[in-house]
Amino acid sequence: MTTVALTAGHWTFAAVVVAIVLAFLFRRGVTILAILGIMAVAAQSGNAGGGLLNHSIFAVQGVFRAMLLAGTELFDVILLIAVMLALLRSLQTQGVNQLIMAPLRATMKGPRSSFLSLAIITYVTSAFFWPSPAIALIGAVLLPAAGRAGLSAISAAVALNLAGHGMALSADPVLQAATRITAGAATEPVQSIFPYTLLFSLIVGGVALGLGAIPVLRGEHADHVPAESASSFNGLQEAPTERSRHALLLAILVPAVLFTVTLTLAWRDLADPARAIFGADATAFLGGTGLALLIISCALDDGHRALETVVEHLTTGVAFAVSVFAPVLPIYSFFLLGDTEHARQILGPGTPGYMLDLGSMLGTQMGHGTVPLVVGIVVAGALCGIDGTGFAGLPIVGALSATVAPDAPEHVAVLAAIGQISTIWVGSGTLIPWSSVCVVAGICGVSPEALVRRNLVPVLGGLGAAMVVAILLLN
Repeated sequence: MTTVALTAGHWTFAAVVVAIVLAFLFRRGVTILAILGIMAVAAQSGNAGGGLLNHSIFAVQGVFRAMLLAGTELFDVILLIAVMLALLRSLQTQGVNQLIMAPLRATMKGPRSSFLSLAIITYVTSAFFWPSPAIALIGAVLLPAAGRAGLSAISAAVALNLAGHGMALSADPVLQAATRITAGAATEPVQSIFPYTLLFSLIVGGVALGLGAIPVLRGEHADHVPAESASSFNGLQEAPTERSRHALLLAILVPAVLFTVTLTLAWRDLADPARAIFGADATAFLGGTGLALLIISCALDDGHRALETVVEHLTTGVAFAVSVFAPVLPIYSFFLLGDTEHARQILGPGTPGYMLDLGSMLGTQMGHGTVPLVVGIVVAGALCGIDGTGFAGLPIVGALSATVAPDAPEHVAVLAAIGQISTIWVGSGTLIPWSSVCVVAGICGVSPEALVRRNLVPVLGGLGAAMVVAILLLN
């Protein structure tokens, strides 16, 4: 392995990485650290010119360039999420969600079938609309039926949480926002990482849901949980039934079109790899389809007022998407300096890839045993998720994966994928009470702490199984 000469900029970058990880560990914000880190590294660049004033100007310019580059790389994903949320809001105002979910109530004949139905429906819906808004939709329509079928509030919360904020979000199989962030930081194409993220998410999700369903299989009923949980859950009222006159048409059209898009993506990948649609192209395909459906939905419901209501729904969607990615952008911006190509776009010609160079140095000092690598990446991902945001840790695990396995792209892909899975399962809403766990807990009427306690063993069991598979793949 080639020996690289480390500069003061490299050591500054390393010190900021350590500070960010420690801040995650202690549940503190890292935005200021990331911004100051970019400025500190930029101020030491050879392209900064001479004199304190020039270095200061270049430092603040570097922050803006880094944020602009990060925003440019992620804007298509942000826009896609905004479009899908706008479409969901339009459908909800017309009662379409009730029509789509109504046939599914018939599957809830008892606690076991209700648990399974909630998990499957949540996974599919979350893949298109993201977990928090999807679970709000499902909760209003299906939870009363699940309660009448005898499913306890805490078990319903487990099904929603593990399938939505765990299995669906960790792979993000349709929108691919999570994998885009991880792949960008790891400097690997999305299509090399995505199959592994999907595999690991299904492993963790399958094991976690299996273990999480044990109390239900043993006969747990709504009457067997604390009174406040059961009463709050069973007291959830049915959603209003007012529907627009075009609701039935949209209830058929929208799912049919979205599943056709998904099947097209899968078919191209499996049967015609030369024309497979991945990454930005898949985002554009789904996003354009979502916009078309949004216009159709608004036009049918609002007529000429669709000229205004489309904008209203898009405004709501953009606000949600920006709120999700705002904490991620500064961190992603900093870790773009770890890759040579991105670093040179930010700080100019001759700028090294700081993380890659540090990885090369570390590689000469240590071995690459698969077990320590996999365990280390999973632990790092879990630590980065402690703050409860989940996605903010993805640039770290992506860059770290490229650092510890710089000469083996297939190893980078496996490590980045298992790191992504760990970060999101822990941080985005299954094991941290102050994360999206609160959303599910509030909808189901249970405490976040109680939900985390029920999730703990299933999620750890699932992560353990995924780690074993990752180790086998690397050997």
